[in-house]
Amino acid sequence: MSLIPFDDRDGYIWLDGQMVPWRDAKTHTLCHGLHYASSVFEGERSYNGKIFKSAEHTARLRSSCNFLDFDLPISDEEMEKIKYQVLDANGITDGYLRPFCWRGSEMMAISAQQTTTHVAVAAWQWPSYFDPETKMKGITLDIADWRRPSPDSAPVQAKAAGLYMICTLAKHNAERKGFQDALMLDYRGYVAEATGANIFFLMDDGKIHTPIADCFLDGITRRTVIELAKDAGFEVVERHILPNELENATEAFLTGTAAEITPVSQIADYQFKPDEASRKLVEAYTQKTSR
Repeated sequence: MSLIPFDDRDGYIWLDGQMVPWRDAKTHTLCHGLHYASSVFEGERSYNGKIFKSAEHTARLRSSCNFLDFDLPISDEEMEKIKYQVLDANGITDGYLRPFCWRGSEMMAISAQQTTTHVAVAAWQWPSYFDPETKMKGITLDIADWRRPSPDSAPVQAKAAGLYMICTLAKHNAERKGFQDALMLDYRGYVAEATGANIFFLMDDGKIHTPIADCFLDGITRRTVIELAKDAGFEVVERHILPNELENATEAFLTGTAAEITPVSQIADYQFKPDEASRKLVEAYTQKTSR
């Protein structure tokens, strides 16, 4: 399958106050965001022309900017309008949106006090992160060597670009070994998340367990799924989970804007069978996003 490069597509991207042709949406190579990872982003879904949890994503984008010591230079209300303008300009009703902010080129050093904050919003047609057949069979995960950092060593609650490099490295290594993704532990050795999604387990006590989001992103989809699970009659336990406790899990699934709800069939040597809990929550999530 040939890839369509993201710098060579038809359509429009909103960039610093105006809608520009896709191929013309550029920044300079000597950009602080590129060299020092001073950039943040959001991943959002549009279902039937409505952006799911749009206001929450905008609030998190602003929060991520603040964690990196700059501010989103437009109001939340403006950002909401811009996202829908981008969908309209590209003729998208069901797709993926990527709002993002980065520091510009005025300073090329660690200090970046006088840089301009740039803002862009792109959107594209994007089906499920994992195809439906693969999703319901369950995907396979390796256990990564890289670990999520401690809260005193990185802005772990920001959706910041720099935090994802170890995710890329972990996923590449997992794919080379024949897995589709990787489970990352945290700096203490507890189960944390996958490379781009949160994780849940149905344990043999009949409860759904998920790691406490104290050193990685507390996903908007994660919070939605916790609500859906409780509505479906499951007790949800947020706690620290050791890797060897996976032997007590009967089902596992990932959650995220891209992954939506994706069952897991294997993590390293641990096997799971996507079953009633996964099906119920996939159906509940589909119903919620289609309203």
